[in-house]
Amino acid sequence: MSGLWASVQNLLATLIAILQTRVELVATELEEEKRRLLGVMAWGAVAVLMACFSLVFLAVFATVLFWEDRVVVLGTITVLFLVAGGLAWRRVGKLLQTSSGLLSASIAELEGDRQALAAAAARVAGQAAPSQE
Repeated sequence: MSGLWASVQNLLATLIAILQTRVELVATELEEEKRRLLGVMAWGAVAVLMACFSLVFLAVFATVLFWEDRVVVLGTITVLFLVAGGLAWRRVGKLLQTSSGLLSASIAELEGDRQALAAAAARVAGQAAPSQE
């Protein structure tokens, strides 16, 4: 009986160790994703700010360059900005609809653990069945 109890304790210890490893893996993945996302957001903000400055100066330059037709130039630039903004908005919508694959490595590892445990349980059940006969 003590051998069976020791086996159960070892099994529980192993399961807890596996769970702890997986939780640490999830925490690591979340930390990496957070750092990557913060970097992307910071550089994205810089890029948007520089693009806005460039567009404003381009509009001012075109207006001054074609001063006699400034209303037409400003109207054309406005339409171009609206079209570009609409295309960008549509792209953002498509990006939000796609999955990022967050925690995919952890999910795959947990699936592997589940399959390994199921195979081990089947082996144990297969070994225990002949001894009962």
